[in-house]
Amino acid sequence: MKVIKYPAREIWGEIIKRPALDTKFLGQTVENILDDVRDNGDGALRRFARQFDKNDLDVFEVIEDEFQEADTLVSTELKEAIAAAKSNIEKFHAVNAELPEVIETTTGVFCWRKTVAIEKVGLYVPAGSAPLFSTVLMLAIPAKLAGCRDIILCSPPDSNGNINPATLYAAKLCGVTRVFKIGGAQAIAAMGYGTQSVPKVYKIFGPGNQFVTEAKQQISKAGVAIDMPAGPSEVAILADETSIPSFVASDLLSQAEHGPDSQVLLVTTDQTVIDETLAEVERQIETLPRRQFAAAALENSKAVIFENIAMGVELINEYAPEHLIIATTDADAVAEKIINAGSVFIGNFSCESAGDYASGTNHTLPTNGFARAFSGVSIESFTKKITFQKLTADGIRNLGPTIEQLARAEGLYAHERAVSIRLEMIGGGDGI
Repeated sequence: MKVIKYPAREIWGEIIKRPALDTKFLGQTVENILDDVRDNGDGALRRFARQFDKNDLDVFEVIEDEFQEADTLVSTELKEAIAAAKSNIEKFHAVNAELPEVIETTTGVFCWRKTVAIEKVGLYVPAGSAPLFSTVLMLAIPAKLAGCRDIILCSPPDSNGNINPATLYAAKLCGVTRVFKIGGAQAIAAMGYGTQSVPKVYKIFGPGNQFVTEAKQQISKAGVAIDMPAGPSEVAILADETSIPSFVASDLLSQAEHGPDSQVLLVTTDQTVIDETLAEVERQIETLPRRQFAAAALENSKAVIFENIAMGVELINEYAPEHLIIATTDADAVAEKIINAGSVFIGNFSCESAGDYASGTNHTLPTNGFARAFSGVSIESFTKKITFQKLTADGIRNLGPTIEQLARAEGLYAHERAVSIRLEMIGGGDGI
């Protein structure tokens, strides 16, 4: 990690810059994949399966026998852990069904709004270098609670054409409708456009690498909604002398091990915290099976020291991290000053891993600074709002003249007549 001491505000932009691929290459590559799947459907998916997943899949959908086999392969201990996480996630995400509140804005004019589930949703569950079956819980549970009719899931298979058993077990447990063995940008294309095998959905959810994120952004131009730009994982840690360096190091590494394009940021007011944390990082990384990924991510990462916590908070709010851990004195008070972050973890014992798996909050969060404008996935992400209005005769009589004035001012006389013709019938207004 690069250590930066007391940086001038002019260089903050460089500090918070994320690592990225050549966007021109990325964008064109993804566009080619999307076009191929749109034009050639399952044929394109089979070619990409051979090219990227090194298998010769002919049928992509997971059948019942595969779900049953997955059930036998998942240990009792893991099933119990999944059940505990599922329970907490359901508790956090579940909300009472909204009863439409009818507002009488003017006498005889009634307006209200109803929440309805998005009928068809697509879930993407990464599995490149690690099978992230926890993402199934984070996406399928709120989708099911929202009442989505069709919940389609895509996840990359291994070279034998199989999806991780825990992913299949979680999908079955959480009520996923259909599962397909497809990964990468081609999975986003399949769900976005539909193929001979894969149904078209109305909104796509899920994290992924930069190719998946780019595919989601491009597919949104074709009229398919997406949850958010959710790319490589990242964490920022705001720490002072009350933090525990071994904890801080473990949290930095927990995100760095996701992959070489992940990023971690340590912001502190104490040089000793940096020194001891970096020493702990060097010690702990040697024990990690994924230390090569973590080491590559750390090369793109920084540790920054400021004179006070207030400056650190300002930098954090500009960075807008996916995950933020606050390990400082009065951490709760500091947390209240955070305005840009995907999910915040308060205090020394609030490890980011808790949110990734089982505390109850969602781990599908905005990255790459998008936390300035986007929220993480919630049950509301799987719903939409429809507005209603009902005008009685008294309502059009009371509100009609106002509408007529506004329509005339805009020169939209057919709008005005739609009101006037009603007022004439009930004996109100002055017509055109």
